[in-house]
Amino acid sequence: MEHVTKQTARDWLESELADELDEDYELELEDAVLSQKIAEVYRKAHPDTITRAEYFPALLHLQAELIKLQDWVIHHKEKIVVIFEGRDSAGKGGVIKRITQRLNPRVVRTVALPAPSDRERSQWYFQRYVPHLPAGGEIVLFDRSWYNRAGVEKVMGFASDDQVEQFFNDVPEFERMLVRSGIRVVKYWFSITDEEQQMRFLMRIHDPMKQWKLSPMDLQSRVRWEQYTKAKEEMFARTNIPEAPWYIVEGNDKKRARLNCIDHFLGLFPYEDVPHEEIHLPDRVFNPDYERAVLPPELYVPSKY
Repeated sequence: MEHVTKQTARDWLESELADELDEDYELELEDAVLSQKIAEVYRKAHPDTITRAEYFPALLHLQAELIKLQDWVIHHKEKIVVIFEGRDSAGKGGVIKRITQRLNPRVVRTVALPAPSDRERSQWYFQRYVPHLPAGGEIVLFDRSWYNRAGVEKVMGFASDDQVEQFFNDVPEFERMLVRSGIRVVKYWFSITDEEQQMRFLMRIHDPMKQWKLSPMDLQSRVRWEQYTKAKEEMFARTNIPEAPWYIVEGNDKKRARLNCIDHFLGLFPYEDVPHEEIHLPDRVFNPDYERAVLPPELYVPSKY
């Protein structure tokens, strides 16, 4: 009986692992509805990309380390803010998805704020970001952040020159205040080439499952490529402070960018294994007088698959 139980458990664990790998594979099916012509062009543009056989084991290893980091953050009540910035389609969302995939959403939160409301526009610029900052034992990932003012708002004219200048004067001290309060601030910029962005935009246009990612602002970013480049250079020059430096992730190869970013992120913290209470599955309590009620069939989701 003990052998059967162990074998059953082993089979179940193998099945669970297979499901996890299927989930990873599903995330990678980015060419599923893509026209064959564009898919072929894209593959030719990335002949040296890392193989799945190399990518998945490396990703799973890094995700296991992220779980250790999460436990360390909880145990020591650490507070971490990670800012992801970069050009449209540079791969910010992809790496955020891989970071959070196996972590506790109550501990690791993603913040992606919409355009500010009229009320928020009348507030102190940083005010709408402050409520999302972490408490002890939390990690917050900003999918775009207060640096909108140095990028899209500056380039598209949504902020005046005076407002942009005020931002540049304020943001270094704002981030120093965060660091002094015990928040670790990490800033990543995802960098891709002009040609790579054009290719990714074409993929989104021709892939019905990705068209929602394109907005009028994204399309304008193609027209204003050089203006965004100048804005990025000024942002680095004026906000790259020792307390919260910028780190640039080369993003043309999506898989390598994800692995490199996660590996670098893990290397920023002195995390280590933390003590855990041993977990025991309690025995099931059986009540001989209990009979499970038979629920009406209309309550069940139809088994169509």
